[in-house]
Amino acid sequence: MGKTKTKRFKPNPFAPAGVSGSTSMRSVEEEEELDDDSPAGELLEKLQNPCADIREYTCARIAKMVQHKQAIPSFLEKDIVRCMGPMLLDQSLAVREAAAGALRNLSACGGHEVCDDMVKQDIMTPLVILLRECSAGFDSSRVNSPNGKSASKNCIEDVASEAVHLLWNLCESSSTAVSVFNKENLLHILLRCLQKFPTHKELSVSAAYCLQTVTEDNPELLNTVSAPELQVLESIMQSSVSDMESILLRTLVSGSLWNLKSVIPSNSQADSINAVIRILSSALDVDAGQMILQLKEAEKHIPALSVDAEMEEAKPVVSDDVLNEGDGMDEGLKPGRRKVKNDDISDLLPPKNVELRQAEALLIGQQTALELIVNMCCSEEPSDDEWEDQSSSDDSDVCMEHAAYEINGQLLSPLCLSAEVHSALMNYDIPKKVIDKTAFPNSAAVDVCLSSPSWRSLEKRMQKIQCRALTCLHNMLSVLDVEGLGGVSALQALAQHLSQLVFSQTEILKQEEFLEAISSAVRSLLQILASKNIPQCITPEQLMTLCEAGVRCSIVSVRVNAVGIMGITGSVLAKETNVMETLKMIGHFLLQVTTKDPSLVVTGEALDALFDVFADGKEAEEAATQIKLLQALKTFQPVFKARLRKEGRLSYSPDQLCVLDNVKMNLRRFIAYQEAIQKTCLS
Repeated sequence: MGKTKTKRFKPNPFAPAGVSGSTSMRSVEEEEELDDDSPAGELLEKLQNPCADIREYTCARIAKMVQHKQAIPSFLEKDIVRCMGPMLLDQSLAVREAAAGALRNLSACGGHEVCDDMVKQDIMTPLVILLRECSAGFDSSRVNSPNGKSASKNCIEDVASEAVHLLWNLCESSSTAVSVFNKENLLHILLRCLQKFPTHKELSVSAAYCLQTVTEDNPELLNTVSAPELQVLESIMQSSVSDMESILLRTLVSGSLWNLKSVIPSNSQADSINAVIRILSSALDVDAGQMILQLKEAEKHIPALSVDAEMEEAKPVVSDDVLNEGDGMDEGLKPGRRKVKNDDISDLLPPKNVELRQAEALLIGQQTALELIVNMCCSEEPSDDEWEDQSSSDDSDVCMEHAAYEINGQLLSPLCLSAEVHSALMNYDIPKKVIDKTAFPNSAAVDVCLSSPSWRSLEKRMQKIQCRALTCLHNMLSVLDVEGLGGVSALQALAQHLSQLVFSQTEILKQEEFLEAISSAVRSLLQILASKNIPQCITPEQLMTLCEAGVRCSIVSVRVNAVGIMGITGSVLAKETNVMETLKMIGHFLLQVTTKDPSLVVTGEALDALFDVFADGKEAEEAATQIKLLQALKTFQPVFKARLRKEGRLSYSPDQLCVLDNVKMNLRRFIAYQEAIQKTCLS
């Protein structure tokens, strides 16, 4: 049914992390489950308390509670957005920071619907005012909160960081929030936040994330971007600071510049594209496994906290007893950090130490770099549902690409790269660097991460980088020619490498995200090898192992890839000799998928594969006879037609129905062709 669609990624949605400066928000101790004595309504009432410390701690408690999705409906019923919106403009910076963090967690854990609801309840109005006040206050060297806390804990930049996180979440989920962003010219404020690097790294990185989101598919914003604003991005990309957070920042900013490439003057576009890909290349240059080992070793030299210090850190800013007492209970309250216990939601929390934060920044930076390269090697044509940062796919992802066509029997790709992008990818050796990232994560680094609860989440990030690299490879195979990929020998070596990935760890094929990425890459590679008559280097039996795992997967695109791989393999084998048993194996496999798979898209792909495998060749004809292909297809034909009539318009897009109608017509023709062959053999 044609070539598989190249994937595209959107900027990563943000995960809740709580307030960086407010300690209560970062506590996840098991003994502090949802407090039945402090239901949503009572907590929201405490926001009116005249004591700033109580308001701050209440916001922090709410921030922790809304990390539990089951708690969110009760807060929504009590009008949490309208209650907490004014807290963004509280006289206390600490309260502002805690309130922004609580709303940030609500937006992240509540999902798109909650974000939409927050915007409808006009959370953007106080948020915009807060961001403007933060921007105006950036020039202040030091700010003291009313209760005497130092600016190191609740400085304006800390408040701005939480506010930008909230803005990012809302713009990620709500087109109305993006419209407000454009109307209020918040781009200027984000750029000011970016320029706070390196003195306030968390704020700058948060702003870079938000900027990458709002610059994607936002033509209204593009019309307002000025040359000086582009120069701010370019100046950050030219920074020579080499720590991991700087690499992440430059990578995110390069993504924003890529989104804004259409407003860059034509005489500067080549230089800008080259600068973007240079940043991505430098991010991929770092050996993440070795860097994690070095950072983990450096962590050992950090002086451990004493038991007394840990107990002191575990004290809350304000006790629950104080919360339940009357006004004026601010005497004797002292700030303190609560001990962070790494638990099930540890991945949602900010890293505790510099080393862990650096490791996290490196891995996110490399993942982002790969996703940007994926998008560069992707069709610019819009789709109903563009690929997002998730492993699942829907049926529309596997529709036949009508623009794929043949000239003199050679399959041509509908996609192409601009000369500037192609040149930069080659100059910085991006294909090789992407292939290097498709290897399994460094086992020593994985062991080190798994041995430490606070580092454990990095193992999943390393696996995700491998999957992103495989997806990136899939897209590059669709847009680069053989020479751009290193030549025939490089493609054969790549085939061996992918086969080792498939067979070196048997359990890996049970992981759906990996299976989706590896099957896409293998299918694209086999298409190139077949079109250029290059030996495949992977045996049909090896491929069958991958495909059998693929057709058991719940993801439709993986099952499509599986039958596509078998179709390509069989069609190549049909031109050879002494391959009848293998063709029979492939025929049985494809017939099984054809008659059993619940998706008509997969069924159509399997039928197309059968047509390709058994279209020509003496051994193919004999194999078709022995597996009784004609009888099976004649029996299945009315079933296929009935399913198409019953399920078609309800479950499939117009493009998919067009493809399936073609399959139905080709099935009729193929049956007639097989009948003619049998008559010839009998005569």
